[in-house]
Amino acid sequence: MKILRLLNNNYFSIIFVIFFINNTAIKAENQPVDIWKLDQNENEVIKSDNNQDDLDDVNFEAPEPSIYDLQSQKETDLVQVDSSIGSQQVKILGLYDPEDYDLKMDMWSNSNGDQLKSLFSNVNKLNLSRDASELMNIVMLTNSYYPEQNIKDDEFLKMKSDWLIKNNDRDLIEKYLINNQILNVHPKLSRYLVDQHLAESNIEKACKLFLRNTQVIQNDYLSKFNLYCLINDGRNEEAQLILDLKKELGFTDEYFEKKINFLLGYPEKLDLTISENSILDFHLAHRTNPNFIFDPKKNTNPLIWKYLSTSNLLYNIDDIDIIDLDKIALIEKATNDKNYSENDLFALYKRFQFNINQLLNPLVSYKSLSNVEARALVYQKILLESDIRKKLELMKLLKELFANDGYPNAFDEELKRFLKKITLEEIPSNFTTFYLNNLEDQKKKSDNIKFNKDILHQSKLVNYFNGDYAKNKIEKDLNNYLKKIKKDKKYYISKKDIILIESIKSDGIEISKKYEDLYEINESEMPTDIQVMINNNEIGSTLLRIIEVIGQDELENLDEDTLYFIVSALNQLDIDYIRNKILLEVLPLKV
Repeated sequence: MKILRLLNNNYFSIIFVIFFINNTAIKAENQPVDIWKLDQNENEVIKSDNNQDDLDDVNFEAPEPSIYDLQSQKETDLVQVDSSIGSQQVKILGLYDPEDYDLKMDMWSNSNGDQLKSLFSNVNKLNLSRDASELMNIVMLTNSYYPEQNIKDDEFLKMKSDWLIKNNDRDLIEKYLINNQILNVHPKLSRYLVDQHLAESNIEKACKLFLRNTQVIQNDYLSKFNLYCLINDGRNEEAQLILDLKKELGFTDEYFEKKINFLLGYPEKLDLTISENSILDFHLAHRTNPNFIFDPKKNTNPLIWKYLSTSNLLYNIDDIDIIDLDKIALIEKATNDKNYSENDLFALYKRFQFNINQLLNPLVSYKSLSNVEARALVYQKILLESDIRKKLELMKLLKELFANDGYPNAFDEELKRFLKKITLEEIPSNFTTFYLNNLEDQKKKSDNIKFNKDILHQSKLVNYFNGDYAKNKIEKDLNNYLKKIKKDKKYYISKKDIILIESIKSDGIEISKKYEDLYEINESEMPTDIQVMINNNEIGSTLLRIIEVIGQDELENLDEDTLYFIVSALNQLDIDYIRNKILLEVLPLKV
């Protein structure tokens, strides 16, 4: 091509053009967020049997070697210089100012990498509660230096990526990547974000990450995605130039090139092949084929299932033959994954034909049927049954039949709809737990505080942790309250009272010595490993350990002894912001 001959005559112009094109984006200024305040008939299907790398833990097969590996030594040197500069810039990555949370830039400096990796592995196995997740966001996204003992930078960065992927807060991921300009530093995380958006057929959001990027994209998959986004944005000339440059530098991907050439207006022949290697490949097959048809299988990637659902490419329920049990089983799986509506699945169940004997004796008859037919029979009997006890028994059975096949979420909304028609008073005692667990949504937290002047930890003294007390006033009011307690022989000082008093004392507020005998402190309540971390000033590790302790529980459900040592640890480390947030959650009455 003429353009390539011209470009070869001026090699460094190529590098400049690549750099210039990738720097036409708009920089965005996003302010840190205080997360604690967030109340195929013709189609030839191409299957991939390549080995997978870490990136496949998220989506698909490993990307082929980057074209940057195939460049001349001069360009390699340029990339190395650019990477060297970048590495100096990314030694501190995050979203939040450590001072906003009473943390420090060196919060990880004293942490032992081996222990850190073990802690993170333990935490990552847990389904963290909302409280624990909010604290985890602070810990992982506060600007800080990297830990240096027994851990590499990329291992620490992987911890951040793995957490953000598991937590799946896409807005937070986007802010983190764009604010720090680290698409290359976190290619797995970057790919996760764009793939999730594309799987929901939201091309605009998928491309947003690239349009606001100001760095040369080094990852091959992300580079291809960026090129596609240019075409989607109508910037075909830029996309053509980048494609020509990539090919000149050794890039080969026949499938991708055919699809892109079609979009650029140069199709030699309509390519009907469909690749499931990536969601981008799959999307390109759909985008370039006006008569696109694809039948998913049980092992089809969940992202492709979601793409088919959001693109209205899944089966029309009315066109499905009841005798095609395999296809109905696929719909059950898709319903479990929320890619089909429960209404559609249960409408399908209603079309099954059962004899009178089967409907009269479903608890016996279902055992001789296929799994799909059994569920359809039980569902139909639920609709017909009027006796509440029998109806509940059938609902519980249907829930179990779904769970036994690995579809525990396929019977959620419909089950709630059934249960809402029954009052708690009508529920037999042996079904109460089933009723409550499947009917009630997760309770929303209340921020309305009710004060109780007769209980220390529920009194207005709690306002101290809101910053509503001057030092001299809290000192006076606390001493007056303790004086009243000492006179009241019936008053029992609870662990939560002690937590309040010790927290105020840790801030330098003095209480009279005559009240020191009101309670005793058991130092052995602090877990030894946490105390050792505190003594070594391992701030980040201590917080990870606290998150592990909180685990799946909301703060308000923790026992008082656990709350005591958590608050005590934060007092010792002078992390007042986080401590105060916890205290305001667990001490006062909420209405």
